[in-house]
Amino acid sequence: MDKEMIMACDEDGTPTGIATREEIHKRGLWHETFHCWIVEIEDGTPYIHLQLRSADKKDFPGQLDISAAGHILAHESIADGVREIEEELGIDVKFEELISLGVVKDQLSLEGFKDNERCHIFLYMAEQSLDGAYRFQKEEVAGMFRFVFQDFVDLCMGSAESIESAWELAAAETPSQKSVTLADLVPHGQSYLEQVLRGIQNALENEMK
Repeated sequence: MDKEMIMACDEDGTPTGIATREEIHKRGLWHETFHCWIVEIEDGTPYIHLQLRSADKKDFPGQLDISAAGHILAHESIADGVREIEEELGIDVKFEELISLGVVKDQLSLEGFKDNERCHIFLYMAEQSLDGAYRFQKEEVAGMFRFVFQDFVDLCMGSAESIESAWELAAAETPSQKSVTLADLVPHGQSYLEQVLRGIQNALENEMK
């Protein structure tokens, strides 16, 4: 996977050259990514779905993250990023079904790992329950957790120390509840989370008018 060829860019999105995934993260080069957050509405209550990353993942194994996400390869358009949903989750979603929430910058710096992303954020509002619909790419995804969206907002904004999942759908286990804290989430920047959650809230308000 480190041999994936990715278009590096400057902070404003102007392409600067092609590099491997490994070089992108080693040098901290800005690059474009595709992020899709899945929300399903049941009996008027919105639920957000968080992916449980495989224990075999190189980065942030076993942590909860965006429903589906990935790098935009050098030869791809942003719309091509929709492939991540089917590859990781096994559900067929068309790009035209997604709601664009704009571009949000996210930065993370760890020892030997500098991630500077221009994240193209999308929302997929599921019109029916996805329980039983997922077919996980096992080397990437270990399962999916569903949370009341407002509970997730409270956790990210610091007004709740932990929240309970509505259900967990693991790759080969019976769904069960789990208490989650911020330490269980991939550490996205606070500004990223605030902008994404605000975008989802606005989209939900428009949908439910």
